Amino acid sequence: MHTILPFLLAMIAVIVLLNMWANKLKIAYPILLVVAGLLISFIPGLPVVKVNPDLIFMIFLPPLLFEAAWTISFKEMRKWWRIIGSFAFLVVFFTALSVAVVTNYFIPGFTIALGFLLGGIVSPPDAISTGALTKFVKIPKSTSAILEGESLLNDASSLIIFRFALIAVGSGQFIWQEAALSFFWMVIGGAGIGLVVAWLFVQAHKRLPTDAPSDIALTLIEPYFMYWIAEQIHCSGVLAVVSGGLFMSARRLIFLNSASRIKGFSVWESFVFILNGIVFLLIGLELPEIVDGLHADGISLKTAIGYGVLVTGVLILARIISSYTAMISTLIFRPSVAPSRNMTNRKRQMLLLPLMLGWTGMRGVVSLAAALAIPATMDNGLPFPHRNLILFITFVAILLTLVVQGLTLPYFIRRTGVFDAFDNEKTEEETRRKMKQGLKQHVYELLKSKYENELNGHAGMEKFLKQWEEKSKASDDSWMNAKTKALFIEVLESQREYLTELNKDPKINEEIIRQQLYQIDLEEERIKSV
Repeated sequence: MHTILPFLLAMIAVIVLLNMWANKLKIAYPILLVVAGLLISFIPGLPVVKVNPDLIFMIFLPPLLFEAAWTISFKEMRKWWRIIGSFAFLVVFFTALSVAVVTNYFIPGFTIALGFLLGGIVSPPDAISTGALTKFVKIPKSTSAILEGESLLNDASSLIIFRFALIAVGSGQFIWQEAALSFFWMVIGGAGIGLVVAWLFVQAHKRLPTDAPSDIALTLIEPYFMYWIAEQIHCSGVLAVVSGGLFMSARRLIFLNSASRIKGFSVWESFVFILNGIVFLLIGLELPEIVDGLHADGISLKTAIGYGVLVTGVLILARIISSYTAMISTLIFRPSVAPSRNMTNRKRQMLLLPLMLGWTGMRGVVSLAAALAIPATMDNGLPFPHRNLILFITFVAILLTLVVQGLTLPYFIRRTGVFDAFDNEKTEEETRRKMKQGLKQHVYELLKSKYENELNGHAGMEKFLKQWEEKSKASDDSWMNAKTKALFIEVLESQREYLTELNKDPKINEEIIRQQLYQIDLEEERIKSV
């Protein structure tokens, strides 16, 4: 313990420093973390890192998925559900099938079942890597919503493929009828468990006399409960966390007060940042042990690297093919929502947009966890075939997609200008202007309709009305008595209701609404402290 604790503390310090460096270089911090972990692993005298797969699945995965479900726009997910669903399920299966066919043909002793196992491991793109990357480049909200929605669901679909392939390798047979029933149970049961547990926690937040610290503590344990309960009855824990997170995210204004939302945002932001950093460092630190396993199996490093590059190429090509297929399907069956409909240089943009979408498939946390979850031996006591090679190919796929795609994607986006025609900044600025103007008018009408008699002749009330009418702030808070404070809180709550209704407009970017709601929360806490 005395050896590991300083090592863990040093890891966190390295994560913080590398994140600052990545921001300065304007690249995604997972890239630097993986490379740093790889370099650190060669330092002599460091403790040997042995990653327990249950640690990543149970400790890391639930909160990372839960936080992602809270930040995504569910409205945008509903709008693009067809392409999100196809990428999360059909594309993952197509990628796994492509990997299975290629590895079965090129790698000696690799069966179709082993190929599907490897395909299920490396097929899901990593949401954290894509999110960290896209903050340095301008992409439209539709593309961002597709990437975020896909990342929430493809982890579940890939792990389902992984489980079935693992059974097929271990038993030597695959019964389609049983697999189909198990698949539906994992999907429906996982989503159902997540919704039920989330509803129970919402009731606990609403009915118990909680404060901000206890609310935050509950949110920290909620994803673990959802994941654990679903896994106990052989459902998809990933889908349970995702469905439960989406359910609670849509109701955050109902069961959390402003203090809990503000403080919880900061706690979760730091918590998820540290978890992500540790996992990506562990990916690099794990390589020496994987290489030792290859040597024990008599596989040369050069040969294993070749297999890794081959599989990585299949992953990239399969995703690009899928992106063009999705675009063609959208143009045929849903031309009204085709993202290219307003582009000035239509043909060029239509050709480049799926290519950019296909180039976003960086691999990461889930692929590492799934690869490490392969047992060392099968039920009959024999060593699991090609386990070390699968681990190494997974590492190569993670490293190459992070470094090659991660470093080149921002350059390609800026060089091609594929997203310039969307003119996001102008649209969002206009939306903000109209939203603020609407809020001002809404508040003024509320005050005039409900408190017209009290406003006349009351200095504090008149000053309050003038503030909203002229968009100015009072220089002195001494006028804030209990009555005006209650009125302030009522006005802020009315603004939340107005924004909630405004958010039903499909043309409004939900991220802008959430930013304004956060400002209202800050204003409420300021008023309470006066």
